[in-house]
Amino acid sequence: MFIESMRLFLDDLKSSFKDLAPIVAVVIFFQTAVVQSMPQNPVSIVTGLLIVAVGLALFIRGLELGIFPIGENLAVDFAKKGSLFWLLLFAFTIGFSTTVAEPALIAIADKAAAISAGKIDAFSLRMTVAVSVGFAIALGVFRILTGHPIHYYIITGYILVVAITFFAPKEIVGLAYDSGGVTTSTVTVPLVAALGIGLASSIKGRNPTIDGFGLIAFASLTPMIFVQLYGIAVYAVSPENAATSFTVMEDAVCETVESKERFDTGEILWDLVAVIRDVAPILLVIFFFQYMVIKKAVAHLKKISVGIVMVILGLYAFIVGLEMGLFPIGETIAFQLTSMKNNLLIYLFGFMIGFSTTMAEPALLAIAIKAQEVSEGRINQSVLRVAVAMGVAIGIALGAYRIVAGDPIHYYIIAGYILVIVMTYFAPRYIIPIAYDSGGVTTSTVTVPLVAALGLGLAENIEGRNPLIDGFGLIAFASLFPMITVMGYGTYAHFVAGKTIHNKEIA
Repeated sequence: MFIESMRLFLDDLKSSFKDLAPIVAVVIFFQTAVVQSMPQNPVSIVTGLLIVAVGLALFIRGLELGIFPIGENLAVDFAKKGSLFWLLLFAFTIGFSTTVAEPALIAIADKAAAISAGKIDAFSLRMTVAVSVGFAIALGVFRILTGHPIHYYIITGYILVVAITFFAPKEIVGLAYDSGGVTTSTVTVPLVAALGIGLASSIKGRNPTIDGFGLIAFASLTPMIFVQLYGIAVYAVSPENAATSFTVMEDAVCETVESKERFDTGEILWDLVAVIRDVAPILLVIFFFQYMVIKKAVAHLKKISVGIVMVILGLYAFIVGLEMGLFPIGETIAFQLTSMKNNLLIYLFGFMIGFSTTMAEPALLAIAIKAQEVSEGRINQSVLRVAVAMGVAIGIALGAYRIVAGDPIHYYIIAGYILVIVMTYFAPRYIIPIAYDSGGVTTSTVTVPLVAALGLGLAENIEGRNPLIDGFGLIAFASLFPMITVMGYGTYAHFVAGKTIHNKEIA
């Protein structure tokens, strides 16, 4: 048993190193060929990347042992209980509790409060997003129960997002679009995916591939609606103050970079406390509903507990490694590039860092593993991840161009939504929910800090740009374009498969 566990862990570790290789290559290229300076602490950076690889391996193994089984078992137990009220309440509570403490959301909310000189309240923004995600997960569960096609809901949601955009204050639009990309945490994604797949597997007439995915897409869509409504209310009560502080923005970005360069090993224990704090609400909700509502002991509790501990330790190691290795150098490069006034280099960096960081995203890896499993091999997890990473790369590069050009963000987003809607009608049914979900798993632990630094740095260094209006939005681009590339991949794979069958029939 021990030997088999070690073999699996070493396989996961090897995959982790392979996933991190593109990030290392991008960082080395830009550090040596573009910035042309060596980092001050190369040993710390290498150590950090090694810790990231170990963290990823632990996280993956913990998912398989703990998070996936408990999510699917809960779904089955709720389906057997047959209570719509308790199932929807559980879905809302999971969505709310996991989002309100999401580190990426806290960071974005704090930045928004700083840039808007307090007009946008960080706590109110977080509560708005958390309520919207709770509502989204409940709505997504309701869709699975009823068997409605997901694209009816998603397309209606896009129409609402676009319609509200024309009434929302311009200061809130980019932030609202970004809010949809920072709601799904590294732990939430696999749990919510397991819940959806477990429900679809336990209800007669449902297909896990077609009906089980999609909850994450809902969690990425509704915040865009809720945050724009919040912005309309805020700016209606408090008229616009034109004195948006560019100095505050510059200080905020510089502080982010400098804090990473001053990494203190004494802060490592606080990272563990932070991870436990983020995971604790999820565990409290799970065990409350398991023992107080379903009134049934957790099956294989010891094995699941080991898996949960591995997820916590893996995520902890992952974050510590990022702070030691990737964030200091990545955010410094992003900030230096935006000061060099070379637009082509900025687009190239956006493309390459988007691709490489997405390939290492734990949340995407979790979804890709599940997609390959439930599709019985029709969806290849490696190809799916490449398709998503290409979408993120294109999205960030185009988003960077949008900031440089100074174009309003909603023109791009609306065009993207129209393309997604058109492709929905040509893509095979089994790929549509996975494509929609792909937009919500691309902006998580790795990508958000680097993308936020790039967007805000660009808006700060380009004359005539307002960080609050122009600096946000890159995360939205990174969430939109993977839906297009994944549906493109699914449509092409379906066409090739059909052509192969046709040729065999002729032969």
